[in-house]
Amino acid sequence: MQPFRFHVFVCDQQKPEGVPCCAARGSVQVLETLRREVNAHGLEDEVQVTACGSLGLCEHGPNLVVYPEGIWYSGVTPADIAEIVRSHFQEGQPVERLMRTDPATVRGEILGNRERMFAARRAREAAGVLPDELNDRIRAFQESRALLTALELDLFTAVGTGAGATEVAASLHTDPRATEMLLNVLVSLRLLAKQDGVFHNSPQAARYFTAGSRDNARPALLHTAHLWHRWSTLTDCVRTGTAAAPEIADRGGDWTEAFIAAMHRNASERAPLVVRTVGAEKVRRMLDVGGGSGAYSIAFAQANPALCADILDLTTVEPIARRHIEAARVADRVKVRAGDLRSDQLGEGYDLVFISAICHMLSPSENLDLLRRCHEALAGGGRVVIQDFILEADKTAPRFAALFALNMLVGTQAGSSYSESEYAAWLGQAGFLDIRHMRLPGITGLMIGS
Repeated sequence: MQPFRFHVFVCDQQKPEGVPCCAARGSVQVLETLRREVNAHGLEDEVQVTACGSLGLCEHGPNLVVYPEGIWYSGVTPADIAEIVRSHFQEGQPVERLMRTDPATVRGEILGNRERMFAARRAREAAGVLPDELNDRIRAFQESRALLTALELDLFTAVGTGAGATEVAASLHTDPRATEMLLNVLVSLRLLAKQDGVFHNSPQAARYFTAGSRDNARPALLHTAHLWHRWSTLTDCVRTGTAAAPEIADRGGDWTEAFIAAMHRNASERAPLVVRTVGAEKVRRMLDVGGGSGAYSIAFAQANPALCADILDLTTVEPIARRHIEAARVADRVKVRAGDLRSDQLGEGYDLVFISAICHMLSPSENLDLLRRCHEALAGGGRVVIQDFILEADKTAPRFAALFALNMLVGTQAGSSYSESEYAAWLGQAGFLDIRHMRLPGITGLMIGS
């Protein structure tokens, strides 16, 4: 079977530092350049490009193989790609200067590398050396911390279209020596490129981490930087069973802005899916409990011109929500009121009470109490919709939800991630009769009671 005229496999194997591999020799750049060049020539329907594991010619990478002919290329650089696409893929003439032409030599090299790999693996196993994957997981915080520091400093904006370490340090009011160390690390993480002492943003860094970019995610990602400090208390939290830091209402304005920015980014992405799943056509009055930026209320209001929504959230969140509501031009139908979702009466006569990313902040007893007040706030035939991370019965999956339980341990007094059976029990005790779990693509699901 030959579904494509050419199928190119590019080795992108990552190996420990100091061990020869294609990734260390620039296979990522080769792969990106190949995909761009194939698309630029309109060949994407004829040439399938696939990243793969080791091809066994590690000392001569980057390596790639082109099928159906089985042409092996070694030592390929980004500068070679245009010639390969033109000569091989368009004109049918493989690039001889890059080809491996002796099958016996290639086979011998591959088998030799394979045996050395197995021998090294046996030696490490016998010596009790920590496996690379465990070591990488243990040290993963170092890369994360470097990136979070760059985001806190707004380093990628300072790099701009290109800058040296001294220039970046002057812009950020940081130490030049330390700034250069951080810049070099970001190059090693492929978030920056370095040429003749000048640093440049990668395409991804320029798109997602720089001020002025349409897709700038930095304001939302600063919430993750704040989480870093809370997660550093995890050991103490496991010992004591609760967070060592203040609850949301007692945190500063910078924390609140970053937190709501992160929630708004997530909610804006998922709101269209949630609205389609829940349906807005029969909803006239909606209550958005702990509605944050108002992203979900805005989406419901935009889906139904007759829908009016009330958002209940903290006083510190109220002005942020109003900004988003006014920007969406639905201020005549989406209102915000300050209140405490843990204790306030919620009102009455609502067709829909929506609770997104709230239940994980509360204890089981607080969730039951909240859902009882939600039941009282609904009109006849109304529904409560909970969107949250929903664990499987044994609470070990999905992995993100299991990890998020720890996020609540370090960040709240008694919050956690909860399972479908726990949500169903609370809804039943609160007076709801028709209880459903609706799975959604992505990391959250819906629990619906009516």
